[in-house]
Amino acid sequence: MAADGAALPEGRYGRSADERADRKLKIAGAVLGAALLGFVGWAGVHYITKTDVSGQLVRSQTVSDSSVQAVLEIRKEKDATGVCTVRSLGEDGTEVARKDVTLDRRETHFTELVTLRTTQRASATELEGCRQVTGH
Repeated sequence: MAADGAALPEGRYGRSADERADRKLKIAGAVLGAALLGFVGWAGVHYITKTDVSGQLVRSQTVSDSSVQAVLEIRKEKDATGVCTVRSLGEDGTEVARKDVTLDRRETHFTELVTLRTTQRASATELEGCRQVTGH
């Protein structure tokens, strides 16, 4: 019946243009999803296996107008040397003390007592961060 010049019904013989576009989008989405999944897996393995020093401020106490004591919990590789930066803030939020603490104990998990000398009475103390020292 198509011989009389009438157009064939849309979608009856093969895929329509919309279906082809949908299929291409699904393929592109699957490829991008697989790439994202691969990147997340790589980042997770890298995060778990990297050699780094991590620390946590367990507690701090203002001892006097010119001194603060802080207890840090440290995790690192046994032979790694790390540096953690601790700072104290005054009532107005200005920095009143800063100290880089070198951690070269041959242990993987320990606590460290740190004393900071302050320029005025401290109201807060924080651990800014820890990092591994290379070539030390």
